[in-house]
Amino acid sequence: MLALLAAFAATAAATAPVKADISGAGATFPYPIYAKWADTYKKETGVGLNYQSIGSGGGIKQIEANTVTFGATDKPLKGDELDKNGLVQFPTVIGGIVPVVNIDGISAGQLVLDGPTIAKIYLGDIKTWDDPAIKKLNPDAKLPSDAIAVVFRSDGSGTTFNWTNYLSAVSPDFKSKIGANASVQFPTGIGAKGNEGVANNVKQTKGSIGYVEYAYAKQNKLSHTKLVNKAGKAVEPSIESFQAAASGADWNSAPGLGVILADQPGDTTWPLTSATFILIHKKPKDVAAVKDALKFFDWAYAKGGKAAEELDYVPLPDSVVALVKKSWGEVVGEDNKPVFSN
Repeated sequence: MLALLAAFAATAAATAPVKADISGAGATFPYPIYAKWADTYKKETGVGLNYQSIGSGGGIKQIEANTVTFGATDKPLKGDELDKNGLVQFPTVIGGIVPVVNIDGISAGQLVLDGPTIAKIYLGDIKTWDDPAIKKLNPDAKLPSDAIAVVFRSDGSGTTFNWTNYLSAVSPDFKSKIGANASVQFPTGIGAKGNEGVANNVKQTKGSIGYVEYAYAKQNKLSHTKLVNKAGKAVEPSIESFQAAASGADWNSAPGLGVILADQPGDTTWPLTSATFILIHKKPKDVAAVKDALKFFDWAYAKGGKAAEELDYVPLPDSVVALVKKSWGEVVGEDNKPVFSN
């Protein structure tokens, strides 16, 4: 009898349903923290996260096509886009986009750039590192006469949107010739896929400049630059400078809490600060999967703050988390009942 019961128990365990991983796709900007959260969450709950780091454009397309439970984007969708596709949007963390360079003799934080000068580099107007505009910002630096190798994102990218949105704000010439979007036509340089691709390309190319999320700069030991902010101060990227940029944000001012944090006022603000966002269908086809995804993000807000800070992201303020959870009430299943409740 004991042998029979043991055999039955083994068969039952073998045939018990295995909980599927949560599926998501999109922005490469938050991938380091999503990967860290996913690892810890699986150890605690047994539920994994299958996240494809394919760029914001890909994430938007996949959630619109219903091929993933959630999409991720650093370019927040506008109200009409959310309504058209029946989507709820909410932020997860705040981070910083940083210019990174590969110049012999220049270490992290040693070179100072400002928005108008970067705009001219990406327009192809400034071609060498010893250009007078760069020298003026760095009078004591030994700048080579090497040609500047411009690196940009080749895929549809929220990082590119935030980068070009900032450059458009500080340079009328850039705004008129290139503009702000997730995918633009730069007149010079080489493209690379994802934050990973840009980081690797800059690392391998002498004389190059690119733009990546700060965690990628640190992980790849790339030399970030300082930036002159709206107050005219040269600042370093840091949790503190990202927090300073986000501190005055009016999250209710944009549909789906889609606030743009670039070029904020203040002496200590980092001018290329950005939030990253999640997209979920208001009326999901797979209610159970969406419930699991919202449980994951609920856990991340409650327990993931320390991990976010260790990777140089800024956790959302409690007041913003409350707004996010309120928005989850729009995600409904059968009989229009909310999928998630605290």
